[in-house]
Amino acid sequence: MKISIEVLEGIVEPEVIIRCGAEDGAAQRLQERIHNLCSDEMTFYKGEKEFYFPVESIFFFETDGDRVYAHTAKDVFTVKHRLYALERLLPAYFVRAAKGAIVNTLMIYAINRNLASASKIQFSGTYKNVYASRHYYKSLKQKLEERSSSV
Repeated sequence: MKISIEVLEGIVEPEVIIRCGAEDGAAQRLQERIHNLCSDEMTFYKGEKEFYFPVESIFFFETDGDRVYAHTAKDVFTVKHRLYALERLLPAYFVRAAKGAIVNTLMIYAINRNLASASKIQFSGTYKNVYASRHYYKSLKQKLEERSSSV
């Protein structure tokens, strides 16, 4: 694959052009990936309704059985992505906190550290919480330290 960047004066919004010899599905998948990376919105579902809002308002994603739920301060929505796919799609301020959870580090208010088991993550502006496993705690802590050093 050949990748190049062209800088032109007067361009207001970046444009990505994918050139391919034949439509084999790879170009379509690449287009979808680029679109998802550049978009700060995602589709959320509740009942028969679809909701569109920025992912930055999500506190955390968690699995329950075969479903993935997105939690805001006061509501819960389902998403049609698995957690491993969300890890690739979400902005860098989202980080895996447990096998079944991804958290928005910008919304974390406190972590009740527990050396023997999972640590409780509390979020600002909501009663909701989620637990960080010992396995993922170190990467979560690094992301929080990056956040505080950039402020």
